[in-house]
Amino acid sequence: MEDRIERSVELNAPIERVWRALADPEQFGSWFRAKIETPFAPGQPANGNILYPGYEHIRWEVTIQRMDEPRLFSFTWHPFAIEPGIDYSGEEPTLVEFRLQPIEGGTRLTVSESGFSKLPAHRYADAFRSNSGGWDAQVDNIKAYVER
Repeated sequence: MEDRIERSVELNAPIERVWRALADPEQFGSWFRAKIETPFAPGQPANGNILYPGYEHIRWEVTIQRMDEPRLFSFTWHPFAIEPGIDYSGEEPTLVEFRLQPIEGGTRLTVSESGFSKLPAHRYADAFRSNSGGWDAQVDNIKAYVER
């Protein structure tokens, strides 16, 4: 059973620009496709509404873990928590980390999500598959956002 998803992308943008796209809730929401209603602060919840077509009924709910400017931004959440009326709060959340590294001509961004092996067995396959594809799309989204 795989526990971790990881995607890396080289961005033609300075590390400070990429950091703002992650750490500023409005900018994060722009590329992630969510209307985020709360500021980001370590140890605090952040939430809003997903704007991605077909998923508008879903709340985006995370707990910010770390904001180590400009190298690491992380949060925990309940992956693929899309069923209305289901309470996912009893599940162990996964950890999402955005690691930034300056490189010649820009920034290398590595996104990882770990902790899938702690999910209930009946949710593991769908959550892992959905988020695997989701991170493929999101690294493309942030690339387009910071390079425009």
